[in-house]
Amino acid sequence: MPKLKTHKGAKGRFHVTGTGKILRAKCGKSHFRRRKAPRTKRLYDRMIATSSADTPRLRRLMPYS
Repeated sequence: MPKLKTHKGAKGRFHVTGTGKILRAKCGKSHFRRRKAPRTKRLYDRMIATSSADTPRLRRLMPYS
């Protein structure tokens, strides 16, 4: 069985926790950020878990994570 390749775009965008959850960043972090309230800008800094529907597809893109 040959080694599987990791999708490099997915590797940069997603982070796998120690328990196996896949985290993603929120969208809208940079464009028009100056006009947003400070509280709103802080909410964009957090990573959130991906949906359960997307998780199997992401696991195929990152087989060794």
